[in-house]
Amino acid sequence: MSKRPEPLFPLFADIETLEGVGPKIAKHLAQIDIDKPRDMLFTLPYSVIDRRRRASVQGADLPATLTVEVTVGQHRHPRSRGGAYRINVEDAQTGFQLVYFHARDEYLRRILPTGSKRVVSGKVELFDGIAQMVHPDHVVLPEEAGDIPAFEPVYPLTAGVTQKTMAKAARSALERAPELQEWIDPLQKAKAGWPDWHEAVGAAHAPTSLADLAATAPARERLAYDEFLAHQLTLALARAKLRRAKGRESHGTGKLQARVLENLAFRPTGAQTRAINEIAADMGKPQRMNRLLQGDVGAGKTLVAFMALLIAVEAGGQGVMMAPTEILARQHLDGLRPLAESAGVVVEILTGRDKGAERKAKLAALERGDIQILVGTHAVFQKDVEFHDLRLAIVDEQHRFGVRQRLELGKKGAGADVLVMTATPIPRSLALAQYGDMDVSVLDEKPPGRQPIKTAMVSTVRMDEVVDHLRKAVAEGKQAYWVCPLVEESESVDLTASEERFKHLRAALGEGRVGLVHGQMPPAEKDAAMAAFQRGETSVLVATTVIEVGVDVPNATIMVIERAEIFGLAQLHQLRGRVGRGSGASTCLLMYQAPLSESGERRLTTLRDTEDGFRIAEVDLEMRGAGDLIGTAQSGLPRFRVADMENQAALLAVAQTDARKLLTDDPELDTERGRAARVLLWLMEQDQAIRLISVG
Repeated sequence: MSKRPEPLFPLFADIETLEGVGPKIAKHLAQIDIDKPRDMLFTLPYSVIDRRRRASVQGADLPATLTVEVTVGQHRHPRSRGGAYRINVEDAQTGFQLVYFHARDEYLRRILPTGSKRVVSGKVELFDGIAQMVHPDHVVLPEEAGDIPAFEPVYPLTAGVTQKTMAKAARSALERAPELQEWIDPLQKAKAGWPDWHEAVGAAHAPTSLADLAATAPARERLAYDEFLAHQLTLALARAKLRRAKGRESHGTGKLQARVLENLAFRPTGAQTRAINEIAADMGKPQRMNRLLQGDVGAGKTLVAFMALLIAVEAGGQGVMMAPTEILARQHLDGLRPLAESAGVVVEILTGRDKGAERKAKLAALERGDIQILVGTHAVFQKDVEFHDLRLAIVDEQHRFGVRQRLELGKKGAGADVLVMTATPIPRSLALAQYGDMDVSVLDEKPPGRQPIKTAMVSTVRMDEVVDHLRKAVAEGKQAYWVCPLVEESESVDLTASEERFKHLRAALGEGRVGLVHGQMPPAEKDAAMAAFQRGETSVLVATTVIEVGVDVPNATIMVIERAEIFGLAQLHQLRGRVGRGSGASTCLLMYQAPLSESGERRLTTLRDTEDGFRIAEVDLEMRGAGDLIGTAQSGLPRFRVADMENQAALLAVAQTDARKLLTDDPELDTERGRAARVLLWLMEQDQAIRLISVG
């Protein structure tokens, strides 16, 4: 079924085919991502107005929206221009006023003639002890009272679109909703007490109480589950495709690994050993490995990655490790070199800087198999890069690297295993949504010898004390980072620039003791400043956030972050992780400008109170929402209309299990439920997933 199923055609028709939607309204609706009847169907009301008929406004808890039948009394004209036009009315028990501003006299006399009966509905409030309904929402003849809904759904709006238009369009979209075969596992559906799809859509658009608007209301929960299921099916299909792709069995001999372990100054943590074993088991299988290695700052990912690369080399093949930037690629190279030397393995780097003869020579060596491990930037993707026998591709820092690139990297080595590393701890719900197609290994222990970092909050008014503290530390031979938020003085923002701070600290600590690195510097200058700090020639490195990835300086034990309150939590956590890498006790000073906003304070206190990156990520997710956490534009996160990833993580987990089980039982989606699931994928516009189902 590679074409959209016919029952869904009406939902994918032109939006203007909906009642009351012309070219102008269509343009407005596009502003809130409603381009076709299907989108209208999944745009659910966020509130509900109770418009059930009452006998009288008397006894109601005001202000409230009320619907009553009234007898129209006298009209009272406004005393001044633009004043209130009042109409006295009587319901079964009491009198009140209908009030209009800027009203046309003849229009009001026509719709509300004195002496007639009308049913009115609107918000009633008390003004000076008199009940008033200002601009009623509905005024109808008693015989037409059925036109006023007992419960009126309230839809999200955009400029130029009214509630009436939205309600009409939603009704019209509902009339086209077809009856569809069930794609949810019958046991799951019965256990959760969910309605059928058609019934669920109808109910979600017709709430009769606030309880019906809750995410846990059966109709809404079912529609949220459908979105999760479609998304997880797409990921599971991508995973199955990677799995089905014949892998190569890579069995390590353990010889090279043993050499590395002998030369290590410490023993790997339990978490590292577990991760290495999981990876080795995957690499030994005939299917392709597709695994995520998640580890907090300083959890020892480099060692795990290198052991995995050695398995590829021991099996007679090659490995490649890819980083998003050149500075990171070089950092990896520096981290791997000593390990490679102890194993006697050839490691080389390939970046955009390699040109001409040098590049040619590297490519030839790679193709001959003389280079066993290649480290590089996305330059390793280029057409002319050929491996002798690529067994393992390791990709660093996932966010910048989606499913598509993972498949592409795999093409370089037929059946190469893929390991993705990220240093950003990801809360479980996000990991499920973003990496649902991967198996996950987590490094949740710090290697021995990593010192806990003492974190303190200091107000900027105590700047002089901080500089004094630094002077003493530097005299004892310690090194420090000083992170500034911006590069040059910008008048609009009251932030200390790195240039200014650099001059200030140089004056306080002595000429040659302070280095400077910022984004605007030419790369060579930047590298020189970093290198001087690494060698210990400078004691303090003033920097903008360019250091959050990059240099490892074990002797650096102090991290000062100026105006810490304007940084994100994840960024602060990454910056702090630059210290505490050696044997000395480390401190991180969060300098803030008082008064702190509530969210600023929560970020800084969270950081002060815990070093657990996963806990920090959870708080970050609560505070910022999923899209922001990984940058919505490139996050590859699905945009759900009904489901809420952060608050329905448990539902998402059920959907993942369900999707994987369905594909295990029915890989081609050919059974009755499988065919229904294909319709769900079309309905949720997961067309790419449909293409992943192998043909035949």
